[in-house]
Amino acid sequence: MKVILVYDINEKRVAKVLKTCRKYLHWVQNSVFEGDISEAKLEKFKLELRKIINEKEDSVIIYTFRTAWYTKRETMGVRKGGEELII
Repeated sequence: MKVILVYDINEKRVAKVLKTCRKYLHWVQNSVFEGDISEAKLEKFKLELRKIINEKEDSVIIYTFRTAWYTKRETMGVRKGGEELII
């Protein structure tokens, strides 16, 4: 499935969350990742994130697309991250 993940994490934990996200998805922009991932790997990924984040302070949002990816992607301004890796 296709996934877009965005997060807002306390700076004490952000490095660990960033490292974990990079294991599973492609970095697009500050606090934004996207990629293709199996349901099993997504569940493992979420378990790893739950061990790191503080659910009273931090926020992680995961958008899943089971059948289609976005139809158009437009970047205005500075391009960041691994955009060239996305299909």
